[in-house]
Amino acid sequence: MTSANIEMAVYCFDVIYAQLNRQKDPTVPREIPDVKLPLFVTWKKGVHHDLRGCIGTFSDLRLGEGLNEYAKTSAFHDSRFKPITKEEVPSLQCGVSLLINFENIHNYRDWTIGRHGVRMNFNDGRRTRSAVFLPEVASEQGWNHVETIDHLIRKSGYNDYITEELRQSLRIVRFQSSKIVLDYKDYVQYKQHHGQPIPH
Repeated sequence: MTSANIEMAVYCFDVIYAQLNRQKDPTVPREIPDVKLPLFVTWKKGVHHDLRGCIGTFSDLRLGEGLNEYAKTSAFHDSRFKPITKEEVPSLQCGVSLLINFENIHNYRDWTIGRHGVRMNFNDGRRTRSAVFLPEVASEQGWNHVETIDHLIRKSGYNDYITEELRQSLRIVRFQSSKIVLDYKDYVQYKQHHGQPIPH
């Protein structure tokens, strides 16, 4: 099984620096295996680690290409936030989540807080709605199963009353992730330790 490693997060920092400096994309490090996996890239900011961008895919993408694409997409095209600026980078933390062990579940409580992420979809009679939380979200927010599912329903854009019948009707997939988190200062230390220039 492929596990998330520090080089993946270092590469994401390199990618957004290249984009901000209008340089060509950095070369994918050899430590990033040439495999296909679904993944998410998360950017957080400041001492409280406020969310700054988080986007990924459930499609199997070649890892180097996927990290490149979603480092940029989550940094610059998450519609919930303004694009990340160069001045913000020193206050950032990068998280890379490789998604594994997908399982369909038939009861919306059949997953473990802190261990499983949840992806759900349903049709509200007008359109199909979907949303996802990574494994760490529920525990970080202090939510129980019902609160997590209700927040997921709201995240999908559904604003009507949430009934138990609706919760029971959801199509839910639980999954796990292998995750690496890297603060900017550790990114700088990594670059220095390996004799690599630090972008600015």
